[in-house]
This record gives sequence, structure tokens and C-alpha cells, in this order.
Amino acid sequence: MKKKYLDIIDPIHDFIRVSDSELKIIDNPIFQRLRRIRQLSGAHLTYPSAQHSRFEHSLGVMHIAARAGQTLHEKGILDLDQIDNLRIAALLHDIGHGPFSHLFEEVLQQKKKATHENIGKDLITKTEIGDLLSKTGFDKKFIAKLAFGESKFQFMNEMLSGSLSADLMDYLPRDGYFTGAEHAKIDHKRITQSLDVYKNKLALEKSALYSFESMVHSRYQMFKAVYFHKTVRAAEVMLLESIKLADSELGFTSLDLDDYVKLTDDYVVTQLINLTGTSSELKRAKKIAQNYQNRDLFKCVYERIFTSKTNLGKIKTSQLKEDLAKKSKVDSGEIFVDSSITPSIPLNPAKKESQFIILTSRDKNRLVAEQIPISKIPLVSAMSGFMNILRIYTTKENRKKVEIAAKSTSLIPQ
Repeated sequence: MKKKYLDIIDPIHDFIRVSDSELKIIDNPIFQRLRRIRQLSGAHLTYPSAQHSRFEHSLGVMHIAARAGQTLHEKGILDLDQIDNLRIAALLHDIGHGPFSHLFEEVLQQKKKATHENIGKDLITKTEIGDLLSKTGFDKKFIAKLAFGESKFQFMNEMLSGSLSADLMDYLPRDGYFTGAEHAKIDHKRITQSLDVYKNKLALEKSALYSFESMVHSRYQMFKAVYFHKTVRAAEVMLLESIKLADSELGFTSLDLDDYVKLTDDYVVTQLINLTGTSSELKRAKKIAQNYQNRDLFKCVYERIFTSKTNLGKIKTSQLKEDLAKKSKVDSGEIFVDSSITPSIPLNPAKKESQFIILTSRDKNRLVAEQIPISKIPLVSAMSGFMNILRIYTTKENRKKVEIAAKSTSLIPQ
């Protein structure tokens, strides 16, 4: 008798079991494309082993979502069909990512006001992915809503996106493993086994609060040590600049789905390096891409970490670049201002920072729930707000001039 499932070996979760219907999705070229999109875009130039992709991350999120779903099934909250929906939605939650993951999304938002979620919904509902879902008994429109936090089941949305999400519980240990960072040790098994639901919202058993605190702290540390590492961001600033300069020529943001699914990390870098245009913008785009490939990266000449009370958004990047160019006598096109901003606490499915966590306990089989403000959890409260890092980059030839200018500018708040 033929097995109806396949076990995939994974360094984070040991084995990930997939069903026949899930395997049909995984084997589709649109999903296979995720193998060629690195999870951490240019971080491999700083952390050489960070070559892992959105593909295995998606498998991992499905695995953790299934474990969380099983916990809620045992508590009588989810049925087996709902767990199947949760697994497929988790598998497809990153299907819309472009090359270099979130980096490409910065270009999309500037050029088209689009996000990977918008594109992901279209890929699920308007391509052969949707046809496969329909043939195997899934409602593709519901899967698209659930995958991107828009289903009527708020607690299921939160299982895929937010401070207790399967997404967070896979990417932290996975990124930590492949970068070698020691900050990402989390007890995701304890958390998934302690999940609960109260008034359609995802909750956590009170006894697992310490595991939650530890996970949020790990995320904070990973942003400081890995995601916002100055050399990692140098590579990403270069990619961003090159793609922006060449987009009108190469049409990366056309958003035609057939063209979009061709976009992978290596495809985009190859297109940039092989540019043949003679305009100054295209020449610069090509040169930056070549330097990126050869790891001849921009140099950071100024760094400032702001407190959550400082509004980094008030700093006008263009005005700051012009001021630095004037003071250093370096062309503004050779100066790059990078403001890395992220909420210290993961955003919920509504894209807002979580303000509360619901903690539950059992009193003679009666569910007792308490909504605790984040501000009342000392370790988490200390990190709440936004992590703001301002950096100024330039080429190695202009390093000293721009560094002197950066130290003397009055446009950066003290």
C-alpha cells in the first residue's frame, strides 16, 4: 500500500511530514521557486552559512502550525479539517515573496504600493496553485485569507502571524542555526503545547509565560546582531539601490504574475550585472551589482541607535544626503542613508504592535483568562516600542570625507 505522506529531513525540526495533497503544492514550480529566494537576502556575505531559503522556512512554519493546531484540537477548539487548512495556509504564507525577500518589497511599495501579501493572494487564487487547492478539496479564497491574516478566525490568523506565530517560531531558530548566532534559542515546543483560545483570540497558558518572554527577547537580539548588522545592511542597501536604478529598464516591478514568478535572487543579480544601457543610472546599477557579487561592499561611516522615544521618521533622507554631499564635496549619489526600523514586539495580523497577551489557566476544568498589558511584563516592556538604527554608507574611496561630514551635520537629532 502506497504511503499517503512523505517525511522530509530538516535540521531544525528533525522530520517534517507532508501529505500527498501538500506534496502536490510543494512540487509545483511556483512553490519550488522559493528554493531560490534566500531567507536573509544578503546576510550570507556576512554569515557564510546563511544560504537557507524561503522554501524550507515555509515547510517549517507548516510543521509548527500543525503542532499548534494539534494542541487546540486536543482542547476541542479545532477540528481536523481546520488543521488541514491551517497547514496549507502556513505552507503558502510566503508564496508571494520576491527576490531577496523583504528587501524587494521595499521597491514594490515605493513603485507600486504593493506587498508580498497582495501578490501572494493572487498566486493562491489566480494560478495553478489555486487549481491544485480546489482539486484537493480546499477553498482557495479562504486559504488566501487565512495565509495573510484576514480570515474570520482571529486566533488562526494569529497562529500564522504575530507574537505567538508559527512563522516567528520557525525563523528564529532557523536563522540562528544557519548564521551561527546564539541568540535564537527558543522553546517553541513548550509554547505550541501551551496555546489556548479565548473569545476568538490566541492565548497562552500562564505557565509558559517565561518561554514567551525568552522568545521575544531572542527576536530582539537577532535584530541587533543579525538582521540589522551593519555589514548585512550594507549588502542590502547596495541591492536596493541597484534594483531601483535599473527597474525602469528591467521591469522587475511590472507585477505580471507570469513574469513575477521568474524573479529569484540569482536571476535578478544576473540581469543587473548584464545591463547594457549607457545611461549613468544603468551604469551605476551595474557597477553596484558587480561590487555586491564580489563582496566589495559600501562602508558604514556613521551609526546611531535611537531610543523608542526618538522619531527617526522625521529625519528627511534626501535632505540629509544633500547636506552630507555639500559638506563632503562627494556626489549625493555616492552617499546612502539607511534607517532600519522595526517594532520591538512582532506585529499582529492587523499590522499593529501587540498591546496585550492573554494568559489562561484551568480551575476545575473552567478556563480562566486574563488579558495582561505588555507593559506589565517587565522584560518585554523594556523592549517595547521601535528599534531605530540610522546609518550612513558610502564607497570606500569616499569613506573619510563622508565620515567627517556625518559627524558635523546638524540634521541628525541628538
